[in-house]
Order: sequence, then C-alpha cells, then structure tokens
Amino acid sequence: MKERRLAVKIMAFVMAGGEGKRLRPLTEKRSKPAVPFGGRYRVVDFVLSNMVNSGIRAIYLLVQYKAQSLIEHIRKSWTISPLLPDQFVTVVPPQMQEGTSWFMGTADAVYQNLNLLKEQRPDIVAVFGADHIYRMDISQMVWFHQQQQADVSIAAIPVLISQASNYGIIEADINGRINCFQEKPECPCAMSPDSNKAFASMGNYLFNADVLIEILEKMHQQGKTDFGRHVLPQLLKSHRLFAYDFSSNEVPGIKPYEEASYWRDVGTLDCYFQAHQDMLGIEPRFDTFNPHWPIFSGHYQGPVAQVIEGQIINSQLGAGAFINQANIHNSIIRSEAVVESGAELHDCIIMDYVRICSGARLRRVIVDRHNIILPDTKIGYNSEEDKRRYHVTSSGLVIVPSGKVSYFARNSRD
Repeated sequence: MKERRLAVKIMAFVMAGGEGKRLRPLTEKRSKPAVPFGGRYRVVDFVLSNMVNSGIRAIYLLVQYKAQSLIEHIRKSWTISPLLPDQFVTVVPPQMQEGTSWFMGTADAVYQNLNLLKEQRPDIVAVFGADHIYRMDISQMVWFHQQQQADVSIAAIPVLISQASNYGIIEADINGRINCFQEKPECPCAMSPDSNKAFASMGNYLFNADVLIEILEKMHQQGKTDFGRHVLPQLLKSHRLFAYDFSSNEVPGIKPYEEASYWRDVGTLDCYFQAHQDMLGIEPRFDTFNPHWPIFSGHYQGPVAQVIEGQIINSQLGAGAFINQANIHNSIIRSEAVVESGAELHDCIIMDYVRICSGARLRRVIVDRHNIILPDTKIGYNSEEDKRRYHVTSSGLVIVPSGKVSYFARNSRD
C-alpha cells in the first residue's frame, strides 16, 4: 500500500452539472450525479468519498442542470464539521458574476468561480467529474504530480478501442509525459502494444493553481469553454502534462476477488444497470463494503429492512424495505420499497418508495422512485408491449420513469 500524506494545500472543484441525456428517463427530474445508485447511494457520493478519504476536504460542487435533488442530498448528507473552516462541501450554482450566462462548459464553470480559488489560495486544484463509480486514493496521484514536476496531471485508464470515441484519448511516453491529447476522436489511436485498447482520460485533473488561473483567463478571452476540447490541447504546447495511470492506484481494504482498478462510466442505462450487477454475488467485482475506504452517503433514520417470508437470492435490500412472500433474484431493492406476496423480481433495480403489488412479475427492469406497480403486472416479458408503455434500451432493459406517489410505499401493507 502506497500511503502518501498531502504536504500541499489542495482544493477541489467537482463538476456536478451533467444533464445525463443518455440516462433518461432517470434524469428527467434530476442531474446525472444525483441519480440513485446501489442500495443507498447517489452517484456523486463516490467522488466525494474519494476526496474525503484522500484528505481533500475543501470541495466546491459546481451544479447546474435540475440540481434541486442534488442540493438536498448534499445538504442532508455531506456536512463536514463547521468548526473547521477549511473543511467543507459547498454547492455552487452559476453565479453569473460577469454576465447572464449559465456554465457554458467545464472550463467555463471553473472560470466563473475563480474568485473561490483565489480566496482559498491552494497549491493544487483538483478538477474531478461526478458521474463515475470507483475508489481512488487521490493522494497517490498528487504524489505522482509532484514527482513529475507536472503542471497538469490527468488520471487515465485503458478502454476498449471500440468505446474510445466517448473519451479524451491520450498518447504518452514511458514516463507518462503526454505528447498528444484528442477529445472524443472519431479514429482514436491505440495503445502500444495493445491495439485493442486506447488510453482514456477519466475526466479527473490536477492543476497547479497558478497555471489553471492563467490558462482559464486566456481561454475566456478567446471564448473557449471546455477542458478537453480547448484547455488541455492549448496547455500541451507550452506546459508539462502527464498521464497518471489509474491502474497503479492502491486503495486499502480491496479484496482479492474485486476487479483491480474498478472504474465505470455509468453514463448510459445499460452501463448503469451492469454496474449494479457488478456489486452482487459472493465475490462481487466492486464490493461496497470496505471499512478502510467507506463510501459515505445519507444518514437514513428509518427502520432496517424486514423480510416476512420469501425467496431472496443474490440481492441487496435497502433500509426500510419490506418483503412479504416474494421471490427476488439478482436485484437491488432501495429504501422503503415494498414487495408484496407472489411478486417476482429478476435482475431488477427497485428504487425508493416503490410498491410492487401482489403477483407482479418484472425481469430486467429499473423502476424509478414513487411508483406503484399494479397487481399481476408483467414487465420485461413482452418487448412490444413494453415499448408502448416504457422506455426500453436496445438490450431490452426496461425503465419505468419516476412516478407521482405522494405518500410512502410502506404506509399500507394490505
């Protein structure tokens, strides 16, 4: 285990304004970082937990798109001691201090908040995305950044060449020095010697603070607003940019059966669903139970899950869930969901405050919050019928959008 103590002052901007078009209908009423994940988390909890566990506790969360549920989650779940003024997670919507525009891009979002950076006066600024599932000891990336005397460091990971056009693609020498950066290229370059993979940016950056201020002020004057398309290619001409290989990162408490360097972009419905499946099984690819590197989230004050009777195989139950004579296989049931007698769930994600009524049968279905699935309903068994009523992905995954139930599902157990 490579333990590094941070000897520099670091602050973070977490980019949490993502619209998440490819996750619709889950993002019809919320931003992508606010989408529920697993039995008790939100997607944003993973990057924030990595920050806090790594000793980075001056965090500004930059929000924009349909941010209210995210703001409420941060307010309830992420209050760091107010007695320590340099430790905080603060939500920052567009301030419009120099005009009337919203954030026009990732770089513009940070530019509009340079006053916060100048007030904090850090040595290094972490600019991280908020929409990935992973564990990372960021202090090891900071150590790499300092050892290489880098101006900018970019966390990177190999991805399949067939998927590489969705990422910023890096070419680097044996020491990690970047000599080419292309944002979402149509024809991405392959890694050497593995022609089936490309070296992709994770969207997580470390900047020397003075470099970041100088380049953002310059880019703003030129009307350039994005880190991947504008800032990084411009810096490459004059500064030292390095790729930090995420596969070298070591987090305490990782089990031998877990996937080394687990990282998932859950930007599509099928990827989001598969990441949930990765948490199941006696030896999951990503085990959310790790006392040495916990994933923090909300402080639920309700009861524990309750099972009256039924068959539950390879599934997770959130707090307050209530199961009565149901069959549940390979599924995630979130808080205060109710599954009634005779209901069958196979490979499903059932979100908070959902009621699955007697005799309902669901297969490969995501049911968003505040829904009632009526008795004897079948979803996931007739693709044509599903397409008429719900959103269905090309793989056949069915998504039932957020409902309008105004009371908790557990109010009635009849």
